[in-house]
Amino acid sequence: MNQIPIGKYKPYPKIEMPNRKWPNNSITKAPIWCSVDLRDGNQALINPMNMEKKLELFTLLLKLGFKEIEVGFPSASKVEFDFLRRLVEKNLIPNDVKIQVLVQAREHLIAKTFEALKGVKKATVHIYNSTSVAQRKIVFGKSKEEIIALALEGVDLVKKYEKEHDGEIFLEYSPESFTGTELEFAAEISNAVTARWGISADRKVIINLPATVEMSTPNIYADQIEWMSEHLDNREHVLISTHTHNDRGTSIAATELALLAGADRVEGTLLSNGERTGNVDIITLALNMTSQGLESGLDFSDVNTVLEVVERCTELPTHPRHPYVGELVYTAFSGSHQDAINKGLAYQKSKKDPFWEVPYLPIDPKDVGRTYESVIRINSQSGKGGIAYILEKNYGYQLPKAMHPEIGRIVQTVTDEKGRELEPKEILEIFTKTYFHPKEHISFVDLDVKAHKAKTECTLTYKYNDKEIIASGEGNGPIDACKNALRKKYKNKFTINSYYEHSCGGKSSAKAVAYIELQTDNTISCFGVGTDTSIATASIKALFSALNRAFN
Repeated sequence: MNQIPIGKYKPYPKIEMPNRKWPNNSITKAPIWCSVDLRDGNQALINPMNMEKKLELFTLLLKLGFKEIEVGFPSASKVEFDFLRRLVEKNLIPNDVKIQVLVQAREHLIAKTFEALKGVKKATVHIYNSTSVAQRKIVFGKSKEEIIALALEGVDLVKKYEKEHDGEIFLEYSPESFTGTELEFAAEISNAVTARWGISADRKVIINLPATVEMSTPNIYADQIEWMSEHLDNREHVLISTHTHNDRGTSIAATELALLAGADRVEGTLLSNGERTGNVDIITLALNMTSQGLESGLDFSDVNTVLEVVERCTELPTHPRHPYVGELVYTAFSGSHQDAINKGLAYQKSKKDPFWEVPYLPIDPKDVGRTYESVIRINSQSGKGGIAYILEKNYGYQLPKAMHPEIGRIVQTVTDEKGRELEPKEILEIFTKTYFHPKEHISFVDLDVKAHKAKTECTLTYKYNDKEIIASGEGNGPIDACKNALRKKYKNKFTINSYYEHSCGGKSSAKAVAYIELQTDNTISCFGVGTDTSIATASIKALFSALNRAFN
């Protein structure tokens, strides 16, 4: 095993904040959401989106409820420029939606950006320059003063072109690589930017504090946001924005803790598309809020359509375990999970209040346009409750609870042999073969039942030992009467432990389904199942099914 050299990596320094407030705060409202799918997400694709895909994704973002959308870097390429012009010329930007564009602090790029913005009623111009120790030292070779001057030059250029623009211009500034920047310097450059812009109640500024590279645990990012919130001038006119990446796999937690620490706004993407490990996933953030009873302001009631559009536009698949939206997130393979979900769904239906209390399902799949049909699937890890659930929900067989262990063992034997998940139709085939077509040593032929006040008489026709036998019996019901008729010629001893019946199918095609549990002399318990249009005949068919299974 290769040893990592001592000193190659160092722990991220803690922030001394003995009176930090964010750990005691709660998220009580949704932030301002800004989608950067069309810019940050697009630049991270193997095949960047063409015009048609950009338009399709833009339309989806509007449908979901985004009011701030970063549409691209119009000074960087013709496709980006033409896309923004298409939005303007085709009047595709709603009046209540603010378009955002990214640009570096260089005059010809800012001039090109404003050319693309011509006709846009409300636009945020997002300027940035890298401020981290590593970038200043390694990439730019510039002092802090030179980095501040570069940022202020960008502000001056935006103000210059703002005067010629017929519409509202808002400023966003990002000290890029914020998490690698000294907090004192991040505050200094941000305050210089807002002062140069002329910040006021009418000229609010977005200060975006990106985890351009996620470098620390989420609590430290929250400390940084709270520290900045306390050291930004004119804080009441500043919108603190987060833009977290997922290098450490904790962008969701970092963003949520940042909201506790005072952040007002969140930049992110759908399904976490973005550079390296991706940006923060706005779907997960929004549905986390939903699960806590908060209105997110975004509509994810049809996640299947969202996935379809995003996957088509980005050419990236969605992980089957992606929170809330993955193919398998509302699926349970574990037997104990299946049983708990099954009981939880039944309980949810029976109670009057809407509070969601189903074990293992943090939200109701229906709230995101998913269905219960795929909640339980069967493999070698599955339990008896899950198999019964599949048979009931898909095919209408309401197995008595005492029968669940038996069918569970039977199906698990098959899953162990196949080593894979079973489809519902395969489970039905196992059930049908086991209970409706067992190997026969005794066969039901016909039944005639006559009910009297005190007793029931039956004439039972069956085949046994290659002979057709007609026997009569009396009892307190059809099953008891047939049992007594059988005992005249049938040699195997048994008792009936339990009986259960129900109807299956619609009114015009309903059939009776009966379940009988037998007990043999050597204490073996065994179920049989029968179906027929007559409940009496279904019961006797279930009796013969159980006999054939018990004594073969």
